[in-house]
Amino acid sequence: MKFSELGLSEDLLKGIAELGFDQPTLIQEKAIPELLTNPQDLVALAQTGTGKTAAFGLPLLETIDVSIQRPQVLVLSPTRELCNQIAEDLKSMSKYKRGVNIVSVYGGASIDTQIRTLNRGVNIIVATPGRLNDLIKRRKADLSEVGIVVLDEADEMLNMGFKEELDKILSTTPSTKNTWLFSATMAREVERIASNYMFEPMKIVAGNKNEGAANIEHKCYVVSHRNRYQALKRIVDSKPDIFGVVFCRTKRDTQEVADKLMSEGYNADALHGDLSQAQRDRVMDKFRERKIQILCATDVAARGIDVSDITHVINYELPEDVEGYTHRSGRTARAGKKGESIAIITPKEKYKLSRIERVLKITFAQDEVPDGLEVCKSQLFTIVEQVKEADIHADFSKYETEVLNQFAEISKEDLIKKFLAKDFNRFVSYYSNSRDINESFSSRGGNERSNDRGRDRDRGSRERGGRSDRGDRAPRGDRDRDRAPRGDRSDRGDRGSRDRGESSGFKTVFVNVGTSDDVNVGKLIDFVCSSSDVRGKSIGKIRLNDRFSFVEVEDNVANQVVTGLTDANYEGRQVRAELAKPRT
Repeated sequence: MKFSELGLSEDLLKGIAELGFDQPTLIQEKAIPELLTNPQDLVALAQTGTGKTAAFGLPLLETIDVSIQRPQVLVLSPTRELCNQIAEDLKSMSKYKRGVNIVSVYGGASIDTQIRTLNRGVNIIVATPGRLNDLIKRRKADLSEVGIVVLDEADEMLNMGFKEELDKILSTTPSTKNTWLFSATMAREVERIASNYMFEPMKIVAGNKNEGAANIEHKCYVVSHRNRYQALKRIVDSKPDIFGVVFCRTKRDTQEVADKLMSEGYNADALHGDLSQAQRDRVMDKFRERKIQILCATDVAARGIDVSDITHVINYELPEDVEGYTHRSGRTARAGKKGESIAIITPKEKYKLSRIERVLKITFAQDEVPDGLEVCKSQLFTIVEQVKEADIHADFSKYETEVLNQFAEISKEDLIKKFLAKDFNRFVSYYSNSRDINESFSSRGGNERSNDRGRDRDRGSRERGGRSDRGDRAPRGDRDRDRAPRGDRSDRGDRGSRDRGESSGFKTVFVNVGTSDDVNVGKLIDFVCSSSDVRGKSIGKIRLNDRFSFVEVEDNVANQVVTGLTDANYEGRQVRAELAKPRT
């Protein structure tokens, strides 16, 4: 099937043809005709990178009345990067449809500029929940005529703790609207939002529910925690043509890995929440233009990465949940292409891998971290191939005689060796004494092939302590089984009259911001998630006071939250955070 068979107008067909679209993806083929001919509530499940933006974007662009310059469509997305990406895609698709005005509103940019744009008149608002809620409170965003609400990456919005914000926003929209929910996974929270806000929705599934994309190859490399970075380097060096994203859990780890790579000559950079919006935009522009080969990113910051040619996703550390792995791996194999998703894990993290395999119905192929000889061979033959494929544009004829005279006493074989050695010597020198860093799942602190040495190495790491120990902590088991239920997350906001008794499996963090700083539960959750790179589901009870707040977070991320919040900035105020003692 082609786009021209889906019932789209000539103006939109011209726009998508210019973008290089010819054949619709499965989700587009299923969703577009239905949404054009049968306007109704919709739940659509499709993997990241399968073209969900066009699946909802083209029908809503056909639906709007361009003679009415008031918001008729609202698209909600979890992050400002994704918000911007959706807005730009909609503008590109509607390039030849006159009268379409689209505005993106998100935190981190001037709210006054966004208000002025809204006042000039728009048809479509693309927004993050936090900023849109602020505009509604200021009575600057009128949603009374919205006929379509799109919840894009609904699972991620709920993971980031936006349930309260979504409730408030959707309550200001007409009851007659159609709600289109697009998600990569159908978690329980997504099912709840569908039942609360939608009436007998049509359901479309492109692929099987909660499964990974079929055109992604999943691999894992098992090493000790202290060898993660060495494993990353060898993997990258063994794939000279890699154009990939390296995912880390925290902003600090992301920056540290990027700084190490850059200091060693790799074409890399970092993308995380500590960067200003202008800095993040510059990094993403360079990545799209392939001026950056390796992008080190946190989960939250990477939600707006929509680059079709990413060859590899490398999980420097696995995410805390299966949904996180789905979104990470979905950065590659976009637009029908193939890709590779790699996990660098320790022997003790096998349980995480098994959970991902079970839920997503995928299999990780365990591979060996290449040794120095393999890396050098890969680099050598890449250089050879580049030389063979090089185009000769310049005219060397005037220098030919002089150059040949320079090489007159060198044999053909030696000349080739010298030419290759120019770029190859550094790899040979670096990897000449490299050792085997592979571990096995049955290892207990060291490689079975060198078990005693491995035990000594890991024991020394434990004695030194510090940040390097975190990756090898003992598994916590199945969180949903071992932890007492926390109840519906919607009750977070009503905490003023409750005692601060910690829930099982949680620690309480004191934060020196409160209601006097114009913070509410939704804003605080958003701030904690973006500052410390944790997901909303890791946050439990919240108690707001005038000058400070208490936030319960899961045990395993408590120190990460304190570190992330310390010296962060909230609306011009320097934040202080520390672990609080629970009341007994």
